[in-house]
Amino acid sequence: MTANRIVRIMAGFMVLFSLVLAQLTGQAHLEHPTWLWLTAFVGLNLFQSGITKFCPMDSILGRFGFRCS
Repeated sequence: MTANRIVRIMAGFMVLFSLVLAQLTGQAHLEHPTWLWLTAFVGLNLFQSGITKFCPMDSILGRFGFRCS
């Protein structure tokens, strides 16, 4: 496993963990559609890209001619 994948997994985990803590302490209400859902999506995408090696943004940037690792 590369450092890049570990960073993606840890970053995704920390984003999701912070959302869970915010919900548990009453600072966020995830049952109401808010911008926090965007944060949850980003965290899940980071986490899954670290595990599966598939990142949708890498694919999109690759179509525009950017080199992705």
